Amino acid sequence: MSPPTLLITRYLPEPVRQLASATFEAKLWAHDAPIGDLLTPWAQGCNALLVMMTDRLDALKLRQLPTSVHAVSTYSVGYDHIKLATATQLGIPVFNTPDLHTDAVAEIALLLFLSAAHDAAAAEPTLRSGGWGPWSPTRFLGQQLNSRSLDISGIGRIGQGIAKRPLAFSMRIHYYNRTVHASASGFTHHTSLEPLQAHNDMFCICAPSTPQSRGAINRTRLALLPIGAAFVTIARGDLVDEDALINAITSGYVGSAGLDVFCKKPNINSRLLKLPRTAVFSTSAKPDASASRTTERTP
Repeated sequence: MSPPTLLITRYLPEPVRQLASATFEAKLWAHDAPIGDLLTPWAQGCNALLVMMTDRLDALKLRQLPTSVHAVSTYSVGYDHIKLATATQLGIPVFNTPDLHTDAVAEIALLLFLSAAHDAAAAEPTLRSGGWGPWSPTRFLGQQLNSRSLDISGIGRIGQGIAKRPLAFSMRIHYYNRTVHASASGFTHHTSLEPLQAHNDMFCICAPSTPQSRGAINRTRLALLPIGAAFVTIARGDLVDEDALINAITSGYVGSAGLDVFCKKPNINSRLLKLPRTAVFSTSAKPDASASRTTERTP
């Protein structure tokens, strides 16, 4: 009996391709770009799909899939790019990779904390360009993380992973979640964002994107932060009003920032790349010359 045919919609690392070929008859979209509208013709004769977070499987695309497709898996933790209700109606199970990226994202968050606190975004290129010196006791003066307060909005898998790491700096951990989380013992729980934001030294967004949370970090909420607080986000880009954040950083109200997600990825608002005291980290981003704001959900 022939193995089932699996369509992979992106050029993936060699170990992944080898594993797929050992189990399936792998059909590879061998381009480092989204398959787009070619998904339907390429899926002909396939029994399963391995799609990327950049592949939008809305109701129409799911209904256009050939009847040979019996399963869809996404190469990501998030699955908001797939219309689950339609997949359920069609009897197509959808699989994701929960908890796979928890440690990696938590480590990136720690990188952003340190970069924001010590203005690495400015210091590192200054050194590389030969602009270092003469020495000054106030130039690139950073803030120690030791004994400061870190406030986390969202204490799911990634939020918990982030919370564990700053303990090495003796940081005090506060978190906002609708309920007390059993795994967050020893951390201070808050039932709303307002008291959480009011006293923190560093504020980290880890919440999921929902209709209620989109745009929640706006001008009003940013104004609740203490002057000079650090702002870090590794959640979804649409949770933050980027124009409000840019104004808060430019004015100095937000003392520093570390950003790993954006409203319009991979086309990042070019103003974010020019902000002072801001570390920008992304593995698949390019400046957006138009710098237009969007509320589109971003993987």
